[in-house]
Amino acid sequence: MLHIVDHPVTEHILAAARDVKTTPARFRRLLKRIGGLLAYEAMRTAPQVDKQITTPMETMAAKRLSMPITIVPILRAGLGLADGMMELLPEAQVGHVGLVRDEQSLQARSYYERLPANIADGLVLLVDPMLATGGSAVAALQKLRDKGCKDIRLICLLAAPEGVRCVEGEYPGVPIITASLDRQLNDIGYILPGLGDAGDRLFGTE
Repeated sequence: MLHIVDHPVTEHILAAARDVKTTPARFRRLLKRIGGLLAYEAMRTAPQVDKQITTPMETMAAKRLSMPITIVPILRAGLGLADGMMELLPEAQVGHVGLVRDEQSLQARSYYERLPANIADGLVLLVDPMLATGGSAVAALQKLRDKGCKDIRLICLLAAPEGVRCVEGEYPGVPIITASLDRQLNDIGYILPGLGDAGDRLFGTE
């Protein structure tokens, strides 16, 4: 289930993030801003509960988000979007999944995992800026399913058609929220027109 957040504000931020002249410092600020916007869209159908509160005027049943909510960035590039999500959802807990893509096989290899013990009790926002081949997303989704997670939403800055097909083929019920569906992958698995390597651009590495 693909949902493209084609809002003028997200398009404006994304255009700046794509620009090769954008510095790592500005790139980090841009991803933080758009991360909050993407999370806002991902939470549109989030579970809610009624809580009794007292206003200055009277008592009422108010809507609150059902907890726990867990943000799970795929390291390292997912951290850029996760910062903005944590500002939007300060009560959310955070897990981490470390995956690295083999440049020859393009397959994802796991090197780190730290997830809250109660992660299966609520909504999970899985975060990775680039949905390229889909290998990392599928590997992370499998980890979350193995933990018993049922309500998982995949948030990415950019998606390639190949990655969307991969995720939908393995996990057809998982919503994919992205700012753009780009044209295709190149022969080494990078998104075109894309924005390059999100992790390198976040942290100023090559």
